[in-house]
Amino acid sequence: MKRHAGAVLSSIKIDKSAEKKISIQLYMSLRDLLLAGALTPGERLPATRTLAQEIGVSRTTVIDAIDRLISEGLLEARVGSGTFVSEALNARLAPKPTATADNIVPVVPRLSHASRHAIPDFAPRARLPHRSEAFVTALPALDAFPMAQWAKLSARHWRKERDHVTGYGEPSGYPGLRNAIARQLNASRGIKCAPEQIFITNGAQRAFSLVGGMLVNPGEPIWFENPGAIGARNAFVAIGASPVPVTVDEDGLCIEDGLSKAPHFRLAFVTPSHQQPLGHVMSLSRRLALLKAANDADAMIVEDDYDGEFYYGDQPPPTLKSIDTHGRVIYVGTFSKSLFPALRLGFVLVPEPLVESFERVCQTWLAGVPTVTQAIVADFMDEGMFATHIRTMRQLYRERHDALMEEARRLTGRIDLQPTRSGFHAVGLVHPSLDENLIVAKAAEEGITTVPLSRYALAPISQRGLVLGFGSTNPDEIRKGIDILEKIVTTGHCERLSA
Repeated sequence: MKRHAGAVLSSIKIDKSAEKKISIQLYMSLRDLLLAGALTPGERLPATRTLAQEIGVSRTTVIDAIDRLISEGLLEARVGSGTFVSEALNARLAPKPTATADNIVPVVPRLSHASRHAIPDFAPRARLPHRSEAFVTALPALDAFPMAQWAKLSARHWRKERDHVTGYGEPSGYPGLRNAIARQLNASRGIKCAPEQIFITNGAQRAFSLVGGMLVNPGEPIWFENPGAIGARNAFVAIGASPVPVTVDEDGLCIEDGLSKAPHFRLAFVTPSHQQPLGHVMSLSRRLALLKAANDADAMIVEDDYDGEFYYGDQPPPTLKSIDTHGRVIYVGTFSKSLFPALRLGFVLVPEPLVESFERVCQTWLAGVPTVTQAIVADFMDEGMFATHIRTMRQLYRERHDALMEEARRLTGRIDLQPTRSGFHAVGLVHPSLDENLIVAKAAEEGITTVPLSRYALAPISQRGLVLGFGSTNPDEIRKGIDILEKIVTTGHCERLSA
């Protein structure tokens, strides 16, 4: 195509039986569209021959209507280029009315029971960060991603036959990626599974919604870490589940607290390898206790291993799934941290007895993830690029973690940063005399992004702290960020009123 053919104006209707001339009807319809802002200043109109064919009138009629609009200054003709909406319309467009031309005021649709309860109880999650700055969370080191390799793989697939990249994909997931993930889980996370047990989703949160929708009825209780992952919490609330806040300590989820609050729970959500957000690793005794509690209650467990690839010790923390002998654990992973968030690519690994049900639901309800995206990731894994990238990122995140811990010593006594064994965020516990929300607000004024620990809480918690990301922040930015936090907490303007 040499150039685009202009806007499609199929909303224009001509009544050839009306007394009003056809050219006047066309002129008024076009004028209404222009003044309503349906066509933006500078936008090209279709050629007169094209518009005449689409509307079903003569070309002479179209030329007559357009000439009148040009004379009014609403359109402008450019020799050799076509007819365009006048830039002068920028100053003439009026604000949209609150009611329709017939004075009909739109009504507010009735919301579902689940959404009406979710909206007041849970504030909308703030937009996740998209650029590197101190101390954004959930963002990997995008500057270190091997974009050249990714571009070559992408070009390879876009050059393949069109059916491969443009047709409807497999709702359960691209077979090549399911195979690659199964091999990766076996080699790096100690999970033995078949590719058929893996289902590809549009991100981890979609996986949580899928699992919740299949296993939890509205109102049924699910154990949820308190504090815990915001996105997962909202996903389960959206399907009508009743989250039960269960205390978290240094050993992970407190099983006794969960049993005292909801012994007949339907589901438990945990982040055992790197508790979100506190960073604790669930102890073996707690893992075994959780598996027993789930077995006794005939419940399932959702294990979110959101950043399990990145650890700083000699051995990675084991997954809960790897010691599950009764098929109670559903394992969810994501490529948002290991590759980059814009992929919107996650997966869920289900026990064998659930494979047929998940397969049927995916085939019935889900449209699937774009095939070409999955195919690129599969090649990235199969050709060794994924493993190389993970090794590189482990070293990079270790260096940034160490830089943060070193710089944060200046905050000791006011904000005590807790070391972490994996991932790319850490928690700084705030002194009882300081207000975490005031610190966050003051930091934002200085261009520093921090998140209060209370934002992750399903129910009030005694701990006060800040969640500081370091994955996307280089050591120089870390130092400057700590400089600002040090100034904030030493000025005396962040004390709690009750202190």
